[in-house]
Amino acid sequence: MRGRTKVREGVVVSDKMQKTVVVAVERLVKHPQYKKYIRRRTHYKVHDETNRCQVGDRVLIAETRPLSKDKRWRVRTVLEKAV
Repeated sequence: MRGRTKVREGVVVSDKMQKTVVVAVERLVKHPQYKKYIRRRTHYKVHDETNRCQVGDRVLIAETRPLSKDKRWRVRTVLEKAV
C-alpha cells in the first residue's frame, strides 16, 4: 500500500525543455527571532507529458517516482492559464 502523494500549487517559471517545466512553489516561514513571515520559494522540475504548460500558468503538481536525475514531480492539473 502506497502512502499519500504530496501535492503542491505553484507557477510555471520556465518551459524551455521538452516535456519538462520548472515550477516555483512559495511558502510562508516565520522568522525564528523576529517572528515576521518570510516568503520562501522552491523550484521543482516537473514532468509535463503533453507540453501544455506555459510560463505564468498556475498548476497543481504531485510527487511521483524518479523520472530523471532531477524530476520527481508531475503536472496534475492546470488551475489557471497565463494571460
